Amino acid sequence: MARELAANGYRVIAIARKPSAELTAAAAATAAAAAAAPAAGGASGGAIEFRACDLSDLGQIGALVRGLRKDFGPLYGLINNAGLGTSGMLSNMLDRDVQRLVQLNTVSPILLSKYAVRSMMLQREGRIINIASIVAATGYSGLSVYSATKASLIGFTRSLAREVGQFGITVNALAPGFIDTEMTHELTEAQRETIARRSAMHRMPEPIDVARSALYLLGEAGRNITGTVITIDAGNTA
Repeated sequence: MARELAANGYRVIAIARKPSAELTAAAAATAAAAAAAPAAGGASGGAIEFRACDLSDLGQIGALVRGLRKDFGPLYGLINNAGLGTSGMLSNMLDRDVQRLVQLNTVSPILLSKYAVRSMMLQREGRIINIASIVAATGYSGLSVYSATKASLIGFTRSLAREVGQFGITVNALAPGFIDTEMTHELTEAQRETIARRSAMHRMPEPIDVARSALYLLGEAGRNITGTVITIDAGNTA
């Protein structure tokens, strides 16, 4: 996601407890491309920055956003992409695991949006994109709590879109299907093949598909799209 946005000229600020190897590599590649662009006579492109924050610690979120505004100026876009994919039958889940899922997948994005949207309202423009999931609508055995958190993001998306539309801010959700990320590594090869067979296009979508959908919503082409959910699942729910 960060690499694709930066390649299209956005200055991306990635937030996590610590940078992943993939993010570090993407930041280095983006910096190298930006350095080489002037010599080649091209545009310098975007950049990838990193700020450490444990988003499950709700008390840090307000200070985080204030710090970002101080360091980087007004915020144009927010992509709520952090989340846990913990699976398990509800009857067997520990209470603390249920609370952790809801806190990181639902409460944290709401608070991030709360603080970020203040900057956007002052600028009278902005984009908020919440990463939901197809299981919010379809359900999936062993993912009842996860599905509940993603369904809540969709309701949040539609209501917030009505609250802030008058300020030129759009709020949308992306609902990916089963994509090859860290959160689907528990699936067996047989399960992956089954998912692909059930999809209209007989394949699983890739992370780049989600990134390009986000790009569309962030850009001028998405200025009148708000309060909606875009499904990216290669036809799994068709």
